[in-house]
Amino acid sequence: MTTIPLAARSSSGIELSQGPPNFGKVQEFEPFKSKSCRTMLFSPDGQYLAYVSGKTLKIVQTVSWQDVATIEDVKAYNLAFSPKSTFLMCWEPFTVNSANPQGSPNLNIYKSENGELVRRFVHKKQGNWEPQFSADEKLFSRMVNTDVVFYEDLNFERIVARINCYKVASYSLSPNVGTYFLLCHTPGSPGQPSFGRLFKYPDFEGNQAIANKSFFQADKVDFMWNSKGNNALLLTSTEVDKSGGSYYGKQGLYFISLTGQTMMITLSKEGPIYSVSWSPKNQEFCVVYGFMPAKATIFNLKCEPIFECGSGPKNSIYYNPHGNILLLAGFGNLRGQIEIWDAVNKKKIANCDAPDTTLLQWAADGEHFLTATTAPRLRIGNGYKIWHYSSALLFEKPWAQQEELYDVTWQNFPKLTFPEPKLVMKKVEGIAPSQPQASTQAYRPPSARNRPAVKFSLDDDEENPQKSGKDPVPSKAALKQKKKREAKKAKKIEEEISELPKPPPVISNVKISLTGDPDLDKKKKNIKKKLDAIEKLKAQQAQGKTLEINQLEKIKAEADLLEELEALSV
Repeated sequence: MTTIPLAARSSSGIELSQGPPNFGKVQEFEPFKSKSCRTMLFSPDGQYLAYVSGKTLKIVQTVSWQDVATIEDVKAYNLAFSPKSTFLMCWEPFTVNSANPQGSPNLNIYKSENGELVRRFVHKKQGNWEPQFSADEKLFSRMVNTDVVFYEDLNFERIVARINCYKVASYSLSPNVGTYFLLCHTPGSPGQPSFGRLFKYPDFEGNQAIANKSFFQADKVDFMWNSKGNNALLLTSTEVDKSGGSYYGKQGLYFISLTGQTMMITLSKEGPIYSVSWSPKNQEFCVVYGFMPAKATIFNLKCEPIFECGSGPKNSIYYNPHGNILLLAGFGNLRGQIEIWDAVNKKKIANCDAPDTTLLQWAADGEHFLTATTAPRLRIGNGYKIWHYSSALLFEKPWAQQEELYDVTWQNFPKLTFPEPKLVMKKVEGIAPSQPQASTQAYRPPSARNRPAVKFSLDDDEENPQKSGKDPVPSKAALKQKKKREAKKAKKIEEEISELPKPPPVISNVKISLTGDPDLDKKKKNIKKKLDAIEKLKAQQAQGKTLEINQLEKIKAEADLLEELEALSV
């Protein structure tokens, strides 16, 4: 079993540990002690690890875990490797001063093998800073204001093509090799739609677009290619939903193919789109959407729903690198529940809980994943855990109270390094979590503890996993009938609760005799009322309830009240 290392960046520096089954330190790497490590990154094939501390950029070769380059006077905040790990790109804030009013280039490209500076560019904004290479690294592109410029054959001096007539806000190169395709987003002017356009490089004239898709309400577009590069998803979003229907803004999901086919994906529940992900097997994709409890649906390449994973507290999707395991999780303001699915046979394998998780990542072997609680999202309880896909917790590393964990990441490996894991439904042996687990027992008030329980669900609209038909969108009549059924169910539960036998009231054994004198009788009734209350407190105390100080004082006053009542009866 090959051990996969993982790197952790914290307020004390960077350290490397072994993954399962060893979990020890990587002896060849000396932990880097620093309080100013801003970022770190493994190259796509895992050959290099780069990190920035203060004004120093280091590149480490992972075969020996020795430094191959140390670059000084670098203020980089973002790092990115080229697809074949040949180049390291870094962006630092653009600054001007009286000595240099024009500013200096702030986007630098280095050779990964030795840190040699290859080219420098000016890119003032942090948004869209990252240049994009083709998968074979023969094509290089970057944003220049609202244009996209292209360079070929690693010649960074000569621009060979340009998109300059569409005012591009964002773009994405396909992962194809040899023949290159590009998706770009052109925002619409007020009252006009935005456009997503698909081009084949280098044919960028308006009539040469392979496909055009127009959509309103699209301040931002996220492009998601499948790994073959023949199909893509476009997730459009606005910051604000002007209709007031959603706090999250408004989203739309569209499919676009190299054949020129475009389609809007119809979702069967209203609400936000939380997460979208292609299966690495390329034949399907998963979407989590809708007001809570959210739905998770798997679609085929015809954009037809083929399987419903049910609804529940989830907002995240994570396929393992081989595409045969799917994790559906609820993080952020949700409780950290994780569902583990056999993605091929559409069967749930297991569940586990990882509360306060801010990061989840699969290891390259497709069998293990890590969850972490990191700063600045959460500044207490920082640490990470390593899990087996059968839901067994294998290892956990908490951080000291005064330290903060910023990032954890597995080392990458070339594709096909690890075979697809054969799924076994039996849970492997793990460890018990150090954090106390929240009770799953529902709270029952004292008045209901001696009465039979009424079974009901807080989320009656939760749906079970099932295969989908071609048209899962319910009609208006079906929605109306559903509301009637829900109202009838709620009424039935209310009636069952009202019909349950009520426990007899707790009162004292003291009897009072009324005299007909209004003032005297009033005093006796008040004392009787206080004695009944004391008897009720004594009954609660006998059941094990912890009483407040003022309640204990009331019980102590019982003898005085009895004396007072006796004096009034003489």
